[in-house]
Amino acid sequence: MNIFTYTAQATAETMDLYGPTATSSDSLSTEATVGLFFGFFVLTMALASYIVSSICLMKIFKKAGAPGWMAWVPFANTWKMLEIGGQPGFWAVLAIIPIVNIVSAVMLYIAQYNIGLKLGKSGAFLLWAIFFPIVWFIWLAVDKSTWDESAAPNAPSLDLNTPQGAAQPESSTVSLDEAPTPQNNSQA
Repeated sequence: MNIFTYTAQATAETMDLYGPTATSSDSLSTEATVGLFFGFFVLTMALASYIVSSICLMKIFKKAGAPGWMAWVPFANTWKMLEIGGQPGFWAVLAIIPIVNIVSAVMLYIAQYNIGLKLGKSGAFLLWAIFFPIVWFIWLAVDKSTWDESAAPNAPSLDLNTPQGAAQPESSTVSLDEAPTPQNNSQA
C-alpha cells in the first residue's frame, strides 16, 4: 500500500452523509483540554481558599490563646476549633463517616456560634459561618474583638464532663431546719 491508499481509507472512515467529521482524537484532545483547565481552576481555588482560611483561623486561634500553627494542619484545625468552641474535638475525625458527618457539621456550627459569642458577636453572626464561611473567617480574623471566655457560659455543648445550664447552687440539699412546715388550712 502506498500513501494514497492510507489517505483514502482515513478519509472514507471520517466521512458520513453530511460531509467530513472530526476524528475521535480531535474531540478527545478538546475534552481533555477543557477538563485539565477546569481541574486546574478548581485546584487553584481550593488551594487559595485553604490558605486564606488557615491564615484567618490562625489569627482566631491566637485570640483564643491556642497555638496558631494548628490552623495549618488538616483535622487538627477543626479539632481545635471545636475545642475552643466548647465542643468535643473528636467530631473532627467523625466528620469523614457518612451520616455521622451531618451531626459533626451541627457540632461545628455550635462551636462557631460559641466562638462568635466569645469574640463579642451576636448569635445571628452564625449565619455568616453557615452560608459564607470564608467571610466569617476573615471577619473574625481582622476584627479588633478580644477573646472573652465568660461570654458564652450557657452556650450549648455536648461535652459530657461539663454541666449544662446555669450555675448550680453550692448546696442542693435542704436541711430540716429550713424546710417549710405544712400548715393546716382547714376551717372548723
